Amino acid sequence: MSFKLRKLEPADVPYLYQWENDASVWSDGSNHNPLSGQDLRDYVSQTTGDIYRDGQLRLIIEARTTDGSQQTEPCTIGCADLFDLDIRNRRAAIGLYIAPEYRGKGYASDVLSQLEQYAFGFLQLRVVYAVISVRNTACNALFEKSGYTPSTPLKDWTLEGDAVIWLKARR
Repeated sequence: MSFKLRKLEPADVPYLYQWENDASVWSDGSNHNPLSGQDLRDYVSQTTGDIYRDGQLRLIIEARTTDGSQQTEPCTIGCADLFDLDIRNRRAAIGLYIAPEYRGKGYASDVLSQLEQYAFGFLQLRVVYAVISVRNTACNALFEKSGYTPSTPLKDWTLEGDAVIWLKARR
């Protein structure tokens, strides 16, 4: 199976609606309330896809499977974000969401690697980081396996408890 990252399109609103309103992941993100379809349509129409202009970049993850000698139609499986861009210090936060039915298949690791290549190679960032709840063992394992260094434990960072900042610097 292969995947690609692409810019948001209006047809992505139903996926974003489902993912952004998944309260089970709110403790690991900055969203703490439901979003309407109109909120998301406005977001998609107003975002330029230019991280310098918007201060963030949200990309859709599309996967394709090979069925014998033919590739299947692309399937939307999640989204990847670079956000909290700090141009002066050349750093940004990184975030991933893989839809539950596609988790555990290696996508997150591959997407994270591709996002790092873009961040360090094209954008010339020095550091990318993620703030992750200590309770999210799968996500913490992903960042550890991907060569991130745990830094600064954040005591009582969220209502749910402690978090960890995972850092990766350009080599």
